[in-house]
Amino acid sequence: MSLFDTRVPAVLLRTDRNPFHHGTLGAVRSLGRAGVDVHVVADCAHSPVRASRYVTGLHTPPPPGASPEDIAAALRRVAARIARPAVLIPMDDACAVAVARARTELAPAYLLPDQPGDLPARVADKAELAAVCASLDVPHPETLVPGGPAEAARAAWRLGLPVVAKWSRPWLVPPGGGLRSTVLVRSAREAGELYRRAEEAGSRLLLQAFLPPGADRDWFFHGYADRSGAVRAGGPGRKTRARPRGAGLTAVGRWTPNPRVQALAERVTAELGYRGVFDLDFRRCGTTGRYHLLDFNPRPGAQFRLFADTAGLDVVRALHLDLTHRPLPEGAPRPGRVFVVENYAPLSALRPARAERGGRELAWHARDDRAPGRALWALWGRHVGARLRDRALRGRGTRPDAGAPAARARVVRQGSAPAADRTGVSDRPEEDRAGRH
Repeated sequence: MSLFDTRVPAVLLRTDRNPFHHGTLGAVRSLGRAGVDVHVVADCAHSPVRASRYVTGLHTPPPPGASPEDIAAALRRVAARIARPAVLIPMDDACAVAVARARTELAPAYLLPDQPGDLPARVADKAELAAVCASLDVPHPETLVPGGPAEAARAAWRLGLPVVAKWSRPWLVPPGGGLRSTVLVRSAREAGELYRRAEEAGSRLLLQAFLPPGADRDWFFHGYADRSGAVRAGGPGRKTRARPRGAGLTAVGRWTPNPRVQALAERVTAELGYRGVFDLDFRRCGTTGRYHLLDFNPRPGAQFRLFADTAGLDVVRALHLDLTHRPLPEGAPRPGRVFVVENYAPLSALRPARAERGGRELAWHARDDRAPGRALWALWGRHVGARLRDRALRGRGTRPDAGAPAARARVVRQGSAPAADRTGVSDRPEEDRAGRH
């Protein structure tokens, strides 16, 4: 008898258009291998995800920037086609916020964690998260929310250049306009210029003290808070390779025990009353040794499959089991387990898996689901070629946004994978809008 109630399908929801969001494929495979029908509401036209044998159905998503009402309407249409209750899993911040607000409306067609509808929006909003951390006495980089361009310039001087500039609701940043969810600002003038684009960005600008990256400083914690509030599945992980190097999204991550990170994660979710899947990002201060909470993503992180324990439990499976009132198996952690994103760390992917003490999982390639791995390289090659052509045109000044102030700042990836303020440099706008992870 299966541990899972396979009568209940899963619906993965994502409006961000990053075709290389490996977290979506991870969720498809994790639940599909358990015998659960998996429906994907996302733009997969040019994504390896659509090739997976575990995809039961593909559905047209709302466009990026869709209103919560439009997202709820699209979900109602999908529910009518499936015609049975399903576990709903938002895979980006915009969807997590919209689904939480529409929870009552979406039931009983969808099974969702029971928590206050405004909580995902509070923790996903970067300005609100700073206030949440202050109220909980959780370390967080000093953050200022300026009220105008001159105040932004003064705030940058006060915090000490360089500073991290973030839009508080990164999922509202429009694509194609040269804006990024997070940038590393190196002058007061840049801070003032960036503030003038607040209306275009769709949310408040905040400035944050910069915590330099370094060896053993970037950590994350993935977990699932069950109906009682207990954190199940998941664990603490360390980013060992990033793209770009030294910062940015996790290209290689390792499951690494860290009692301090785990205690912080459990305390934050308990005191907030959070329920559901979450992905937290931490950076250890090189001066004080304190772990600062940089991001709280109310959804699965792209590398969540790193934390598959000896019973095969991960955060997505924990969610399905808990919401269908099935017991969660008791597995043991697998410290040393490694997760590799092949297109970002190809040399690491070629390393023999037996060299990893806790085992290894690749983001795209799998013996039981080969088609996405085969599709990846052709699609990735076209993607990189297009990016290089775009960069060459921009360098010749033929792009209308080539001179935008924000485009001259060094870009810092925010949250997933398209994941979270990793305070790292990135040149991929779709990663900034993803959300981490």
